Amino acid sequence: MLPIVEQNNGLLWYPVQYEGMESSPNIFYMGSAPNQQIVPAVDWLLKNKGKKMFLVGSDYVFPRTANKIIKAQLKAEGGQVVGEEYTPMGYTDYSTIINKIKASKPDEIFNTLNGDSNVAFFKQLKSAGITAQQIPVLSVSIAEEEVKGIGADNMKGQYVSWNYYQTTDTQQNKKFVADYKAKYGNDKVTDDPIEAGYNAVYLWAKAVEKAKSTDVDKVKTAAKGLEFDAPEGKVKINGDNQHLWKIVRIGQVQDNGLINEVWSSGKTISPDPYLKTYKWAKGLN
Repeated sequence: MLPIVEQNNGLLWYPVQYEGMESSPNIFYMGSAPNQQIVPAVDWLLKNKGKKMFLVGSDYVFPRTANKIIKAQLKAEGGQVVGEEYTPMGYTDYSTIINKIKASKPDEIFNTLNGDSNVAFFKQLKSAGITAQQIPVLSVSIAEEEVKGIGADNMKGQYVSWNYYQTTDTQQNKKFVADYKAKYGNDKVTDDPIEAGYNAVYLWAKAVEKAKSTDVDKVKTAAKGLEFDAPEGKVKINGDNQHLWKIVRIGQVQDNGLINEVWSSGKTISPDPYLKTYKWAKGLN
């Protein structure tokens, strides 16, 4: 999609976290860069859960790139990869990988599986008797909506890394959640990509108002440095790479399927899509 957007000088306001190592002049990145999700998640695991990590992911660009980042970070920070496995999208038989997890005895699992594979993985992990207390799993592609599909009973106690949760304690979020449920139903949940999509609409509108035009080049210029009081807290567009300054939050899945924050960066983190500020990341891109 990126070449088409660039070829036509369009604008894509992208609402999901991604693996980094790119920055297009025609994309505004509303989700986290790797230093706003993956890197702090690894830091948190090393400090709180242990040094031995098992990597499991779907076989496409995001997990492959994420795990390159993780391996470089672990090498620099005294961690150890005790296993690394990839499966095709939609894969459902994790018995062999779970046996490898048991044999390698990791302190934690870093999960970059996507889609329905997560349903199978967490159900089979539970059936194998591996609990969040024994070997915690931290995921970066599972938010509240995915927890509903996997089942809270299969994910209770497991961890995720995002910038926003339905439970995020801001005045803006209380209104956002109430309005969302009023519109779509009380049984619906918000999550990070939903909130990022919401932020995109308002930031684009602010840029258009400032530019007094919907012309792409004028909107891009006007968007530099714009701020918005988002449900997650104040976000700001970095004019150099069109990513957002964002707070990082580690969350834990609860009995009711919602995610409670267990750690926060406490302040917004500057987006660093190429990880230029990390010595250990040199050469990754």
